[in-house]
Amino acid sequence: MAFITYVLVAGLALGTQDRFSPDLLGLQASSALAWLTLEVLAILLSLYLVTVNTDLTTIDLVAFLGYKYVGMIGGVLMGLLFGKTGYYLVLGWCCVSIFVFMIRSLRLKILAEAAAEGVPVRGARNQLRMYLTMAVAAAAPPAAVPGCHR
Repeated sequence: MAFITYVLVAGLALGTQDRFSPDLLGLQASSALAWLTLEVLAILLSLYLVTVNTDLTTIDLVAFLGYKYVGMIGGVLMGLLFGKTGYYLVLGWCCVSIFVFMIRSLRLKILAEAAAEGVPVRGARNQLRMYLTMAVAAAAPPAAVPGCHR
């Protein structure tokens, strides 16, 4: 729902800037979907290469990564109301929030399997899993910067 709402709000922002066209709206939706797909594939590849056994499914990853669209919606709406300053303030706050949320959520999913396997808490394998969690969390906010701000 946040993805579709983001596309509609981006269309509204383009319309208020007298730049709206159906082609741009389609381009916005296609590029957002392509980035989401690339993010999910990169995370799945990373989990495979690090050989992390987890109960995270592709749908879980799409759901986790979809939260960034809520922040993007807020950023675009605040940009419409308060200009660039409001846009960047809300987008910055949302990026930090998404980072913290992803760390807390994915850490539980990725490291929980390590505890079930009996891997020591301070082991190199757990440290690699934590680095993977940090990388995934750090990659989500930069992908939240839309191309239709003021």
